[in-house]
Amino acid sequence: MNDLPGVTGGAAATEASAPWPAPRPAPQPAPQQPAGSPGPRDDRDPDPVRQALLAVRREVAKAVVGQDATVTGMLIALLSRGHVLIEGVPGVAKTLLVRSLSAALSLDTKRIQFTPDLMPGDVTGSLVYDSHTSEFSFREGPVFTNILLADEINRTPPKTQASLLEAMEERQVSVDGASRPLPAPFIVAATQNPVEYEGTYPLPEAQLDRFLLKLTMPLPGRDDEIEVIRRHAAGFDPRDLAAAGVRPVAGPAELELARQAVAAVEIGPEVLAYIVDVVRATRAAPSFQLGVSPRGAAALLNGARAWAWLSGRRFVTPDDVKALALPCLRHRVALHPEAEMDGVQVDGVLGSILASVPVPR
Repeated sequence: MNDLPGVTGGAAATEASAPWPAPRPAPQPAPQQPAGSPGPRDDRDPDPVRQALLAVRREVAKAVVGQDATVTGMLIALLSRGHVLIEGVPGVAKTLLVRSLSAALSLDTKRIQFTPDLMPGDVTGSLVYDSHTSEFSFREGPVFTNILLADEINRTPPKTQASLLEAMEERQVSVDGASRPLPAPFIVAATQNPVEYEGTYPLPEAQLDRFLLKLTMPLPGRDDEIEVIRRHAAGFDPRDLAAAGVRPVAGPAELELARQAVAAVEIGPEVLAYIVDVVRATRAAPSFQLGVSPRGAAALLNGARAWAWLSGRRFVTPDDVKALALPCLRHRVALHPEAEMDGVQVDGVLGSILASVPVPR
């Protein structure tokens, strides 16, 4: 099945955060399968690149159970050249998901455990003196990868968090006055624990605004958890993805072609205006002391385009905008302290805004 479930807001999800609509391209006669084309065929969709990207979800599901929504969000981030902030309690397979996604896409991945004593050079790399040549040489840090898993990013001081800003925005790092480009593609998948805040440092607004999406990675349902335990009882080893059957079904070449296709997805002036109206409504919401910036509007546009392409369409609809509104905007707003004390939830306010802003016909 190619149905892509959406990113929801958890137990308190509003109607606006319901699962994304399933992509069901109209049946069309499919051409012959190109030699060496990755992934199984879907005769409903003649685009082999989209088939390959959709097949990634099936591969990840061989190792990770019940987290299709997060995988979909990661794919949208990769297609949109954006970064992802994942919020979830320990033990829900965040690291395994990133490793499985990287394996299915033939991408390199590295993990950094963020701690209070982590230094910026531990992320970006540093100059090292070579006693044999009597010269300094640059030793790359773990940021030189395709998918960087920044685990518990809020456990390191702002100085180290700031070391990622240039990498996230410019896809490069500067050390000793020299700029060094990062590999392509490059995204950051950062995690944070939603319940344990002792010893943490809130992410600055400038850094939050650089994440395309904020996804919630919930605990699995009962049936999914039974399946997780059944796999472990059968000998599943999360360190051996090959034994779990995870194989590459796409690669950087397919990803680049997909990005080009996403960039060509059309968006009408009325949908553009709808995005702006939604964003401007967050700035006027009484519960918010900080609304969404123009960068957030661009992120919503890019995410909606990627979702439209994954759904098999060459144009963006208002439903695409609604589907991506919560994951694209929830981390770019801030509640008034009074609203927080009254128990107001960000997703609830955003849901009310989506229900009140007129939808173009």
